[in-house]
Amino acid sequence: QVQLVESGGGLVQAGGSLRLSCAASRRTFSTYTMGWFRQAPGKEREFVGATSWSSGSTDYADSVKGRFTISRDNNKNTVYLQMNSLKPEDTAVYYCAADRKFMPGKIGSNYSYWGQGTQVTVSS
Repeated sequence: QVQLVESGGGLVQAGGSLRLSCAASRRTFSTYTMGWFRQAPGKEREFVGATSWSSGSTDYADSVKGRFTISRDNNKNTVYLQMNSLKPEDTAVYYCAADRKFMPGKIGSNYSYWGQGTQVTVSS
């Protein structure tokens, strides 16, 4: 079992930046693919990005490429989502997710463990 706790959400103006963190409870964190998803009000959950165990492989949604960066610190059991040039359409609850499979893809049901989410609001 892996427990995930996100933090770092908040209110930011368009064009600003935020860094989300996701702390994992398990010492074998380094063997998990970590993903980020988001869900805006009235919309389905969507894939944001993911990073493999060693950060050797990353994948991003087209909507965030060039603006968002995922990194991880396996010594701290933490994965980060650096979000730059934020837009109002980035407003959502952001969730981190984990799975033992290598890069499970963009479908949320492929991930076994989820955090509780953190709200990001971008004002125009």
